[in-house]
Amino acid sequence: MRQAARMQRKIDERKAQLKDDEIVTSGAGDRVKVTVTCEGKLRQIHIDPEFIKEEGLELALDAVVGAANAALDEADKKVESEINKITGGLKIPGL
Repeated sequence: MRQAARMQRKIDERKAQLKDDEIVTSGAGDRVKVTVTCEGKLRQIHIDPEFIKEEGLELALDAVVGAANAALDEADKKVESEINKITGGLKIPGL
């Protein structure tokens, strides 16, 4: 039990360290960029104004959604990878 508690503490500490790490992804040929944190919070969205003029708002918003989902997936994978380093790949329910 002590070992499990120690591992949980290490996981919580690592998540706290990672929470402000940023992931940036782009879409529509780098004309849309989205920044999220490893905590899963959206930090910034940048859309090239020319992209909106050329393609329209609806396509630009679709590109934002795609880039945001990709960024959130990448952030989740980064956190999961760091947790796997602590647990040695052992799947622990609830983490």
